[in-house]
Amino acid sequence: MKTIIKIDGGSRGNPGPSAFGVYFVNQNKSYAEVLGVRTNNEAEYSGLIFALKKVKALLGKDKAKVSEIEIKSDSELLVKQMNGIYKIKDPKIQQLFLEAWNLKVEFKKLTISHIRREQNKEADSLVNQALDAKTRSQKLF
Repeated sequence: MKTIIKIDGGSRGNPGPSAFGVYFVNQNKSYAEVLGVRTNNEAEYSGLIFALKKVKALLGKDKAKVSEIEIKSDSELLVKQMNGIYKIKDPKIQQLFLEAWNLKVEFKKLTISHIRREQNKEADSLVNQALDAKTRSQKLF
């Protein structure tokens, strides 16, 4: 069975407070994490890296090697960079790309595809919930 994962990252300001959201469609599991001050693209890549590490941990190393994973993202930049269409000029993104690429080879088949923002509501909502919760916790006084 193919594992389908929707990812999103966002920042309020660019750079600014950022977070990512990861939604495992087949398992109906979701994860989100606040990252601190990052760019939107750094947040997108952080979501991808988290998703790949998490799916490997959930499946186990041996099962990951024979698994098909499909990542869906509304970030055209991330998708085209990970699929070798766009060059990566930003040194921070180059580091994140290499980390993601090294995780990619752990799976039998990994596809990363672009979806429209409206098709990524679950992951987008996780990003906003994480950022909203962080903002509320900082305004106690």
